Amino acid sequence: MKIVFFGTPEYVLPILKAVHKKFVTGPGKSPIVAVVTQSPKPIGRKQILAYSAIDKWAHERELPIYYKWIDLIDHKVEADLGILAAYGEIIPKRVIDLFPHGILVIHPSLLPKYRGASPVTAAIADGESVTGVSIIKMDEKVDHGAIVSQFKEKISEEDTGGSLRDRLFARTGAVLTELIEPYLKGKIRPKEQNHDDATFTKLIKKEDGFIDLTKADPEKTERFVRAMLPWPGAWTRVDGKRLKILKSHLESGDLVLDEVQLEGKLPVTYRQFKLAYKDATFGEA
Repeated sequence: MKIVFFGTPEYVLPILKAVHKKFVTGPGKSPIVAVVTQSPKPIGRKQILAYSAIDKWAHERELPIYYKWIDLIDHKVEADLGILAAYGEIIPKRVIDLFPHGILVIHPSLLPKYRGASPVTAAIADGESVTGVSIIKMDEKVDHGAIVSQFKEKISEEDTGGSLRDRLFARTGAVLTELIEPYLKGKIRPKEQNHDDATFTKLIKKEDGFIDLTKADPEKTERFVRAMLPWPGAWTRVDGKRLKILKSHLESGDLVLDEVQLEGKLPVTYRQFKLAYKDATFGEA
């Protein structure tokens, strides 16, 4: 079995590790024949190159690492199957066609609901009690392919976007490794999505974390704060400065801020903030 893994962030690493562990046949004989991940990015004041978690994992095992999907074609990489989880780029048909069994995509929602870039954030912000993961066979449209498998996961009242996302991808490793062999043997027939029921999410930008606390609904705001963690984080304006809302809760139907961080300052309790900025007023973006 030969597999190419497409992915970038650390939270998809459990999937890669699970596939490797399940199908490894001996020292230096990983089923992963290559990874495709985002190229290293300069970070911090010193602009030091930061490599993705997938990049580091593959490097430690001396596996081929590619930063562009075209490299698979240029290097004539041969594999039975592709697996994609939070890779960050659209894959064209000519790359999909490289794999006899296609590319399996891990999407953290119960498709066709919440297609697009921010399904976990949307599920929490919308007040959903249940979400899940869909494993689909990639086609030429985003999150449009036939469903190979799905599982559900409850959303707790304490879940943040980060905690729910991490839990979903951690569970996916076990589900995926159990279905790969029957899928390759043709024992699983992917089921077409009901495209009429599709809903969509957008790519979240830093500006999307803004909330006007003078007009906000308490319940929606509390969910929004959790949904936006860890990035971009919910924030508002106080005397022209950005104030991050790190934690909040509901009390008798009212929104109570617990922890905040003023632009350029360290995180503090809201009580500490109010003591230091007694006359602070909230404003618009």
